[in-house]
Formats: sequence, structure tokens, C-alpha cells
Amino acid sequence: MNTTSSIPDVFGQAELGPLTLRNRIIKAATFEGMTEGALVSDDLIEFHRRHAAGGVAMTTVAYCAVAPEGRTERDQIWMRPEALPGLRRLTDAVHAEGAAASAQIGHAGPVANGKSNRVPALGPSVSFNAQAMQLTRSATRADIERITRAHADAALLAIEAGFDAVEIHLGHNYFASSFLSPKINKRRDGYGGTLTNRAKVALGAARAVRDAVGDRIAVLAKLNMDDGVPGGLWLDESLQVAQWLERDGSVDALELTAGSSLLNPMYLFRGDAPISEFAATFKQPMRLGIKLVGDRFIRSYPYQEAYLLDSARQFRAALKLPLVLLGGITQRATMDLAMAEGFQFVAMGRALLREPDLIDRVRQDSGTRSLCIHCNKCMPTIFSGTHCVIA
Repeated sequence: MNTTSSIPDVFGQAELGPLTLRNRIIKAATFEGMTEGALVSDDLIEFHRRHAAGGVAMTTVAYCAVAPEGRTERDQIWMRPEALPGLRRLTDAVHAEGAAASAQIGHAGPVANGKSNRVPALGPSVSFNAQAMQLTRSATRADIERITRAHADAALLAIEAGFDAVEIHLGHNYFASSFLSPKINKRRDGYGGTLTNRAKVALGAARAVRDAVGDRIAVLAKLNMDDGVPGGLWLDESLQVAQWLERDGSVDALELTAGSSLLNPMYLFRGDAPISEFAATFKQPMRLGIKLVGDRFIRSYPYQEAYLLDSARQFRAALKLPLVLLGGITQRATMDLAMAEGFQFVAMGRALLREPDLIDRVRQDSGTRSLCIHCNKCMPTIFSGTHCVIA
């Protein structure tokens, strides 16, 4: 823990790589569901403008796929020249409110809906995607090299679009994260087996982005501390990957996350499990299946403030790299605790969906409490425009 004299003010200016932020609070990437035709909409621009106006230092646009088959579904943005005009309007709107804009870039891998994308999803090994009802194809070496280059190209396009930062998605069993997972990665080549081999995709994507952008924008990575599933990536191996990223100098900060969008999504979110609401977003027979056995996948975990802090402390103790604490941060006391524990930034999601202006109100009155009740009913709204259903 920092000494009192060295604890930074969460509302003071902060350096993130080459970027100066007005405070240390980041709007976490929460897929917005506002990109029909895989392009920016006016609703998406307004979504991020509201968060910028509400006082965050930086808002993160989720999720910008680096390749068409890397989308979780067909209407998700993928980084290409046609998306540039809309992305530029978005960053201009965010900048006009005094905040920075970050683009979360990555490849969904086995989490992608191959049926929606009209091309099979890619993963380290052949697996079954229940949502698409089809097999995931095992990525070839050529696929891996192409996707690695695509991360660099996406980061360069982000610069052209006016973004101040990119966040490389290395979590939630998306492409890079699925390679890290011993449960999902059954390969017998140079990308499977040992952690050194399984980490090549994640480390390669980060290195490609850094080599492409230099110090023109900040580079963050979102890394799973653990997958939350038996046999998946666990903290000891994740910590080694984080140390390799630090040694390589490819990222300016790590945002620490957890859980598997493929196998255990609620492990990250904690709180209520909205099974009925999720089921209602699907057609039959998927709707009935979710109602009957959804609790095996959409599990409920008790909510508590700063619920990822215990795991994140182990990363803080082992790394000098700036770290972003995520998970159950809703009030000033928790933000101050994160600063005292040595974290440089905090990231917030659901609380800001409920109240986009929460940060400004907390700055004015440190006793302000979030109205978010962690019911998680906002999660199923990603299919129709992410929002708090009780705001």
C-alpha cells in the first residue's frame, strides 16, 4: 500500500503512456449494441458523449473487431475504412466534452457467432459454439499471423479516427485468451502445451500494436486474471503473462479482468443472474433451453464492492506496470482504496450505465452513492442497445 503522502488523488490529472487524462476514472468497455451494419450510429455517439460529459477521463468503445470473422455477431463494428467517418464523429464528440476516447480492439475467436458472421469462428482447437450451433474451426498458422497483423492495422486506423488509446482484448476467452486457456487450447504445435507457447498470440498481438503505433497513442491490454472455470487459465499463469508483457514494454497499462464469455460470463459481473431476461432475447428452441438449463452457464455470484481486488493485489505486488482496477467500483471510498493499494486507474461499467453523470456528482460530493443494484438486467440489452432497464 502507498504511504499517505504518495497516494494520488483519483480526480487529479494522470499520465497514461503519452496521454494526459483529466482524472483516473475510465468508462470500461461494455458492448453497446448500437452498430447496425457494423458502423457507428448516432446512438453510439450519444452513448459515449454522455459518459464523457458525465466526468470520466476516458470512455472505451467496445468492441472493435480487427477482422470480420472476429465479431461476436454481424452488426458489431470491425475496423475498416468504411467505419472511419463514424468513428471520427464519435471521437470528436467525446473530445468536445473534455474526455479521451479509447478503442477496444480484438478478435472474438471462439466467442464469435459464426452463423451470424456467415463464416466459421476461429479458435485454438475445434470446439462447439452453442449460440451459433456450429463448430469453431482451428486457426492455422496463417490465420494467427493474419490476425496479429490485423491488430496493428486496427490500431493505426484508430489513430486515424482520432482515438487517444487502444485497449487490446486479451480476456474472456476471446481469440488471444482462448489460446491462453489450457481447457480450450488443445493444440500440439508451437501455440499449444506450455504457457510459453500458449502466450504467443497475446504477446504477439501486443507487440504488433506497439510496433505499429509507437508512442502516438496509449496502449492498454485487458487481461484475464483467471477464467473462472476448472482447467482454464488461473492466476499463477496469468501473472506470468503479465510479467512478460511488462518485460516486453508493449503496453502502457493492464486492465485486470476475469471470466469467460464462452464458459462462465457471470464470473466477471457478480450479482443477480438474469436468466429469464437472457432467454427472452433468443428464438425457440434456444429460449426454452436457456430457461431449462441456463443456470449451468449463467451462474450467480455474490456481489461485493471491489470484488476483483484480492486477485488484483497479487498483480500489483509483482508488477511495476500501471494497473487498472475493475469490478464493483461504485463509490469514492473504493476509488480511494484502489489508489491507496497502488492502482493507477479504476474502470467502471454498470454503475455508469445507470448514471452516466455519476463521476461528476461524486467529485462534487464524495458521499454520493451509486443507484446500481447489480441486478445485471442491463446485460441482455446488448442485443438491442445497452442500457439500464430501471434508470
